[in-house]
Amino acid sequence: MNKLTKKSNVVFKSKNNVFIDKRVKFGDNVIVYENVRIEGESEIGDNVTIFPNCYIDSSIIGKGTKIYSSHIEKSKIGARASIGPFAHLRINSNVGDSVKVGNFCELKNCEIGSGTKISHLAYVGDATVGKKCNIGCGVIFVNYNGKTKSRTIIGDNVFIGSNVNLVAPVKIESDSYICAGTTIDKDVASGDFVIGRVRQEVKPGRASKYLKPNTDENLVDTKS
Repeated sequence: MNKLTKKSNVVFKSKNNVFIDKRVKFGDNVIVYENVRIEGESEIGDNVTIFPNCYIDSSIIGKGTKIYSSHIEKSKIGARASIGPFAHLRINSNVGDSVKVGNFCELKNCEIGSGTKISHLAYVGDATVGKKCNIGCGVIFVNYNGKTKSRTIIGDNVFIGSNVNLVAPVKIESDSYICAGTTIDKDVASGDFVIGRVRQEVKPGRASKYLKPNTDENLVDTKS
C-alpha cells in the first residue's frame, strides 16, 4: 500500500483488504472502504468516499464524489458526482460535476455535462451529452453498425425517456424531449417533442388463445 503523509488524511476502513498503487495521489479527507483496488496514475480528490468493491485504474476523481461498487478505467469524474452502484466507466469517459451515473450503467468514450442524470440500466458510448439532461432507464446509444462506430451529440436540458434507442450518427439539440420507447435515427431540432412508438392494438378476449390454463397442474412442486 502507498505510504501516505499525515496531510493526506486518508481513512482506510480495512487496510488489509485494499490495494493502492504507489503512483496514486490522494487529497484530504478521503475515505476508502474494504475490497478496493486503485492503481495507475490515479488522482483522488478531497472529500471523496470510495465504498466497498470498487476498482479504479488511471483515473481522476473530483472533490466530494462518491463511488459505490463500480469499475472505472482511464476516465475523469468531476466534483460532487455519484457513481454506482455497479456502474462501469470504460476508457475515456469524461463525467462533469454533479453528475449521477447510477446502477448498471455503462459509459465509454463519452463527455457528460454537469448536472446530467443517467440513473440506471443505460449504455452511453461514443457520445457527447450536454448539461442537465435526463437519460432514462434502458436508453441505448447505438454507436456500432457492425463495421464502423459513430457518435451521438446531445445538447443541454434534453429529456430522453425510458427505452429509447439513439442510432448514431445523430444530433439532438438543446431543450428537446424524446418520449419513452422511441427510436431516433434523424436529427432533432431544439424544442422539438418526438414520439415514435407503434400504435397499441387491442384484440379483446384473445389472450386465452396464447395462455396455458390456470390450473393446479401448472404449479411447481416446491417439495420435490
